[in-house]
Amino acid sequence: MIRGEKVILRDKRTDDAWEDYAWEIDPELSRLDAAPPLKMSYTDYLEEYTNEFLYYYSNGRRFAIDTLKGKHIGNCSYYNYDETKGDTELGIMIGDRDYWNNGYGFDAVNALVNFIFTTTELKRIYLKTLNWNDRAQACFGKCGFRKYGELSRGGYDFILMEYPRSDWEQRHAEKTAEAP
Repeated sequence: MIRGEKVILRDKRTDDAWEDYAWEIDPELSRLDAAPPLKMSYTDYLEEYTNEFLYYYSNGRRFAIDTLKGKHIGNCSYYNYDETKGDTELGIMIGDRDYWNNGYGFDAVNALVNFIFTTTELKRIYLKTLNWNDRAQACFGKCGFRKYGELSRGGYDFILMEYPRSDWEQRHAEKTAEAP
């Protein structure tokens, strides 16, 4: 469990399936995730979802995002973990619209970044976000990510952003120095 100021990141559970399914069939959320809405039945989804827990997620880790009161509002993860290159990719989605634009995504990203950099020796965390998703880009920038490129894939145009460990260490040292 990873605690932020507004959220708790916890391991995924099978009882998260219904919310995850609802978010994956939602056309707007799917568009924000650069994916088509899921078309399978909940029964099929639940079987596939349950089977995912049987396999170790070897190249990263998935988390549910809960409020401090325990409400599941989204998911985040790191994946494409590469010790040789020293980097990993970060992803996040706040699926519950009631929690948009209130700092929950910002807090979740900060908590996950802090977790990654304090528990690994990775040199960089990177992500991609849709080039028109200004809200996400602003959030990631506020967290410390910076643009380093662009990518077109599968009919989508993305902004590539990264957060080098050196930037995080400097920012973390400044926050520690400011603390009373």
